[in-house]
Order: sequence, then C-alpha cells, then structure tokens
Amino acid sequence: MPSRPRIVSVLLPQPLPEPFDYELPETLNAGPGSFVTVSLGPREVTGVVWAERATPSNRKLKPVQDVIGAPGLSANMRSFIERAAKYICAPSGMVLAMAMRSREALDEPPVETLVVRTGDTPPRMTPAREQALAQATEPMSGAELARKAGVSPGVVKGLLEAGALMHVERSLDPPFPLPDPDLPAKQLTGEQAETSAYLRGMVREATFRAALLDGVTGSGKTEVYFEAIAEALQDPEAQVLVLLPEIALTQAVTSRFEDRFGVAPAEWHSAAGSSARRRVWREVAAGRARIVVGARSALFLPFAKLRLIIVDEEHDQSYKQEDGVLYHARDLAVLRASVEQCAIILASATPSLETLHNAQAGKYVHLRLHARPGVATLPKIALADMRVEPPETGRWIGPQLAGAIEQTLAAKEQALLFLNRRGYAPLVICRACGERLKAPDTDSWLVEHRYTGRLVCHLTGFTMEKPLACPHCGARGSLTGVGPGVERLAEEVHTRFRGARVEILSSDTVASADDLRSLIARMETGAIDILIGTQIVAKGHNFPTLTLVGVVDADAGLRGGDLRAGERTFQLLLQVAGRAGRADRPGRAIIQTYATESPAIALLAAGDRDAFIAHELDQRRLVGFPPYGRLGAVILSAPTAEQVDDAARMLSEGQPNAAGIDVWGPAPAPITILRGRHRRRFLVRSDRNVDLSSFLAAWKERVKLPASVRMTLDVEPYSFM
Repeated sequence: MPSRPRIVSVLLPQPLPEPFDYELPETLNAGPGSFVTVSLGPREVTGVVWAERATPSNRKLKPVQDVIGAPGLSANMRSFIERAAKYICAPSGMVLAMAMRSREALDEPPVETLVVRTGDTPPRMTPAREQALAQATEPMSGAELARKAGVSPGVVKGLLEAGALMHVERSLDPPFPLPDPDLPAKQLTGEQAETSAYLRGMVREATFRAALLDGVTGSGKTEVYFEAIAEALQDPEAQVLVLLPEIALTQAVTSRFEDRFGVAPAEWHSAAGSSARRRVWREVAAGRARIVVGARSALFLPFAKLRLIIVDEEHDQSYKQEDGVLYHARDLAVLRASVEQCAIILASATPSLETLHNAQAGKYVHLRLHARPGVATLPKIALADMRVEPPETGRWIGPQLAGAIEQTLAAKEQALLFLNRRGYAPLVICRACGERLKAPDTDSWLVEHRYTGRLVCHLTGFTMEKPLACPHCGARGSLTGVGPGVERLAEEVHTRFRGARVEILSSDTVASADDLRSLIARMETGAIDILIGTQIVAKGHNFPTLTLVGVVDADAGLRGGDLRAGERTFQLLLQVAGRAGRADRPGRAIIQTYATESPAIALLAAGDRDAFIAHELDQRRLVGFPPYGRLGAVILSAPTAEQVDDAARMLSEGQPNAAGIDVWGPAPAPITILRGRHRRRFLVRSDRNVDLSSFLAAWKERVKLPASVRMTLDVEPYSFM
C-alpha cells in the first residue's frame, strides 16, 4: 500500500496572508521552521515550513524542490511573526520577509583558500624559499605571502608543489569573539548599584518581565543596563539584543561595549554591507553572536536563545517604521520579549507617555535614576523670548544666545547649536510670482542644499540642480531660500564668530560610518568649537567640554496637528539640552522661542517634567487618545482625486459596526499628492479594551477596492502626513 504523501504549509516572504500547501517528497525531510525552496508561478522562492498537515489535499500540489541546511526558524520566532503580523495588520509573509533580510545567509558560508607552512622542508632550499617559509607561520593568501616575503608568486607555487606549504580553507564569516561578562565594571553610585541589582535579579528569573529605566540625561543608564547584560551572559548560550534608534548611536556605543565586555558587539543596521549582514544573521541563528546592537530591524533576527532585550531611548520616534511594513519597534520588542519569555528594559531620560502609563499601572517596573554621577550636574535651562529680543534681520541667532556663545568660546569650551532642519533653507520661493517649488507629483516643498547646489525632497528623495530661472514664470535669479536650515545657520556662525572651528552634523553631512566616527572623535577631543546639528546630535553623545547648548528654533515641532507635538518637543529639547555639562564643567542651555507660554516650553524651563507629564496625560484622557485609547490610520491612494474619493466613499459605507470605536474622515492627507498619487486618510480611535487590529483587518476585508487603489493600515500612527 503506497504511503500517504506528506503535506507541508510553506509561508513565503511575499505580501501573502497565509502559507501555501506543497507536497514533501519522500527523499526530503523538513519539519516546521525548515527553510525550503518551492515554486511560485514561474519562479523559485525560498520559504519556511510553517506546519505539517495531517489531512491530505484534494488537489494536486507542487512538490517542495529542496530543503536548505541552514538552522530553521524556532517555534518562538514563528509565533512572534504570526502575532506581530496580526497586531500591525500586515500580511504574515511580509513580516517573514523582514526576518529573511539576508537570503544569502542560508547558503553554505563562503570560504577563502589560504596557504600555511606544513613543517616539511623542501628538497631544494633557496634564500627566497627560506624567506617565504619564515613568513608562513599563520594562514594567509598566496599573494599576501609573496608580498610579505618579498618573493615572486612562483616561489609560493613551488613550495606548494614540494609539500612545504599546504592549502587551508577559512570561513569568510568567522564567529564573533565571545564577550566576557566578568570583566570589571565602572564604579557605580549607590543609586546605580541598587538599580542594576534589581535588573540582574529580573534577568535571573528567566521569564517575561518589563522594566522602565527612567534616568535623567547623563545618569549612567548605559552602565546600569550593562550589568543586566553581564547577568544574562552568565548563561553561556544566552543572547542579548540592544536596540538603538539611530545608526549614529550604534557607532558611539561600540567602544563602551568593548570597554565593558572586551569585544565589540555584532552590529545590524542599514549601513552594514551585505556580507556583514550575512555574517550577523548566520551567527545569530547559530547562537554564536552573543550581543547584537542594532536599529529597529534587528528585532527580526532569528535568535537561538534570546534572554534580554534593551530598547535604549525607547521614546524615540525613529523606532516607528513609516514605509513598507509599518510598525513600532518598541511595541514589537515587548511582544517579542513576551514570546521569548525574557526580560526587557526600556531606557530613556524622557519616556514616552505610553511607557510611563504602563509603569504607573504596574505593567512595567519603574526604576528611577535621579542624578548624574560624580560632580556632573544637570544643565540650567533659560528661555530667550524672541518676541522681546528678536535677532537682527536676516539672522537667526538672538542676542542672548550670541552672547553666551562668545562667553563659551572665550572660556575655551564647546557649544552645540541645535536646529532640526537639514540643508540651507526649508523652502524655495520665487520673488517674482510667489511660486513655491515642490517635488514633481508631490505636495512636498523642495529644500535648498547650497553646499551641493541642489534642491531635495526629503520625503521622496527627488533631487535636482537649483534652476537659474523660476520654472513657473521664467524670471531669472528670482529663486530664494526662505527660513534657516543647518547650512544657513553655519553660514551665520562663520560670519559672526570668526576663527571658530565649526562643523555640521546631520544625515546629509556624514556619508559613512567612518565619517561619523571621525566627526565624533574631533568633537570629543576639542577639535571643534561649535557643532551645528539636527536631532542626530540629541542622543547618547558625551562631549566633556561641551558646556553650552543653543536651540535656535524651539517652536518648530509644535506646529501642525500632531497629537504628540508637545510630548515630542519636550523630549527632544530635554535630550539636546542634556548634552551640556556631562563632565566636570557645569552646562547651560538657551532655548530661543516665540511660545514661552507653551506647556512643553515653560515646564521644560522650570525643570518640572512631572508637571508636564501630568498635563499631557490630562489632555489625552479627555479625548481618549493614547495611552488611554488606541489610534489607527487608514490611508487610501489612487492615480486621480476622483478615484480616491470614490474609494473613500466605498470604505465609509463598508465600515463595521463596533462599540468603543470612533472613525474620523475621510479627509485629504496633509501631503495630498505623493509620487503622483492622491491620498485620503481616516483616523480611527478605539477604547483600550477594543481589539483595534481586528477591527481594521475586518474593515479591510469587507470592501473590495479597485486594483488602482492602494490601502495602508497603520496601527498607532506617529506620522500624520
């Protein structure tokens, strides 16, 4: 009697909601989690066996073509992918795609062929052969040996033929060096030691627990959570994931990891090359990468035994992915910790209201660090009311900040000027006709970058040379930049503070990780007098002689209809002010503002974080916004306004009836046209006890939209553009 064919469900890294069934030939063996090659239409695709079906199929199935020998996805990882997909209303195949970012890591690791001495003496010895054998004590390439010994490649070849040298293979993806958790730590203060002891105990429990590590800027949060990492690493198989919001921070903290654990961590971020990502993915899956530091996508690495997750700067909006699969890494990190049954630490000097609310409700342990260690003190914050003392016409630095910069330079100390606008000017306008230059097919203003002579759309990436004449009216020489960006601010600083060494730090000015390291090193050694930067300078940097922070336009983040505008402004300004006075010299921050009465500005200057939090929570409670409710967004786009309006009407009519749900819209998105597509938005608010993800998914299923219309679901939106 023929054996019953084995049927496996294979999830593919495609925008597909569920696995497809395939027949597993008797010659192959693959269980849940195995990577397999299957056919999808005319293509061969790598997927993951999600389950084995007990019941036979009533239709002819395609066979699994091959089983890949790489370590499979664990049951925990598969559960995380399923639960994350449901929570963020994304096809599970797209979440799997994020976990398979390095497809080449599934293949056999590449090797290089080297030569090394065998110990045998060739029958004929010459001075050249002696030189080569003297250098061949360690494996190296034949070309490198010839170069090092100063001989020809023919000498190396002859030694190989004579048996005095032999070929050896070495993996191009060697294991990462093992960290040593028992290396001496920095001396901790009493408060730091007490907090680290609690976190160590939490890690030892080896179950899901979450802690908010809430410490003022410069209070030593990193040193404290290092001790939790050291505790986790006492288990020789345990792995630790540290999430950071910016690649810049990844570079900045690497040396601190080396000091504490003796080795650099494995890094995972977009700036790493494909070979580096291949190595990290493979070593993580094999359990040999013990500490991984990375940006939000590191959350989807296939850890073999994850025992601790740390989300540093947990409040940072960079953790929200705004394109492709939309998700917030902080929220999914908590989900992953619950699946893995491991501890998670959320660290910040300015925690998000959602995290604070969870701590106040007892869902998270709330651990506080109230002071900076040693003689370092928090900076004094002063407001410069620009309505009372405005800057001179054509300038952006007011008299109060200008005087403080002069004093700082005279004292041989450093200043940091913060302006969260890249480029030279955020808007280019024609003086003749009033035309505001926008990106083609997009309602987004072009930003002038004078250093490169180009106009750039930071939303779509469109770039063009700045035209000599207005594209609308043809007037020559009429285009002018309006408002300041960091380049324009640097121009003013060079003019006003002659002789000062000035540099800009923004994502436009550091082309590589090496450029960033070099700039940070110059700042740390005092080779820069005035650093001008965007929000990249606000996080995680320690500059010993930086004593003055000047915020040029504190009100920029308060504009617009973002419900988190006040929270974000308070967090960002407190973080950037916290860069000052982190060593033995007292620091100060001067904040230029036209809105001194704004709670975010006034309570920041008063140093009353608790009052600001209470105010913001009261405002959110009144309208049922997060953390007291939940938000979702539905974004429709189509080639024409008529098509998207028709689709919006269809979606409105198909809305499910549900208690505890409010739907607002449709309304034109603030950026109504993006890449040639017209956009409409719905905003959905739900009570905390309502499954918002299920409501959004059900709403999407109820309406069959035309193929020309795209629908995007965003759970807990952070951008309202």
